[in-house]
Amino acid sequence: MAFVDDALEASMRTGAVKLHAAEAFEGMRRAGQLAAECLDMLVPEVRPGVVTEDLDRLAREFVLDAGALPACLFYKGYGHTLCISPNHVVCHGIPGPRTLREGDIVNIDVTVIVDGWHGDTSRMYGVGEVSARARRLVDVTYEALAQGLAAVKPGAGVGDIGAAIQAYVEAQRCSVVRDFCGHGVGRVFHDAPNILHYGRAGTGPVLKPGMFFTIEPMVNLGKHQVKLLADGWTAVTRDKSLSAQCEHTVGVTETGVEVFTASPAGLFKPPIAG
Repeated sequence: MAFVDDALEASMRTGAVKLHAAEAFEGMRRAGQLAAECLDMLVPEVRPGVVTEDLDRLAREFVLDAGALPACLFYKGYGHTLCISPNHVVCHGIPGPRTLREGDIVNIDVTVIVDGWHGDTSRMYGVGEVSARARRLVDVTYEALAQGLAAVKPGAGVGDIGAAIQAYVEAQRCSVVRDFCGHGVGRVFHDAPNILHYGRAGTGPVLKPGMFFTIEPMVNLGKHQVKLLADGWTAVTRDKSLSAQCEHTVGVTETGVEVFTASPAGLFKPPIAG
């Protein structure tokens, strides 16, 4: 079975912001829905005692059984379907023998390829009873994404998205990670433009109908600095503070924004006990 070809993707990545027609929106809806359904499927599976590599196996089987491809599997040498990032892991946590414990918060990120189109999404899960401060961080992160989505409309600047997210997060006395950003997406996994989650309103490329990209703020309870572990993938907070992330793939429409990765079951924000 063929998986994502790094050389093929590189040849498709021109550096220009792509504008897509109506049929591309339909392709992105199919990809986004399957990605969201995969994360919906995992909601009852994320519980104390579960091993993260078992969650990865469930996701891989789900995507392949649907006739789609896991975009991350073998992408730039990565060996898994999911990224699973608990507690102070900011992003790109690698599934393995780690067992999730009572009180953990964990981000699970999945990207699927359906008929060549990429659906990329992540959300936060609580493991058993979660502390009030952790639940507050998750709430702030989801609202930060909502603030970013509200800034998407034709004629706005890409910087308007980051400015809205940063203003909200810092007003809540949290911090926005600077080292990672959202990205253009479509038939290419990572494409132009970059979507920063901080910055100045009115800056950056102008948003136009037909643009596809992800918005995926990473929010820390402590300072924004992160570091990369020796595995070359896992990013963690430097001060070991808790981190949270949520992500949607979206398209700019004539009147605003369409979210391709909305949860069919209404579980984009799974209930977190505490």
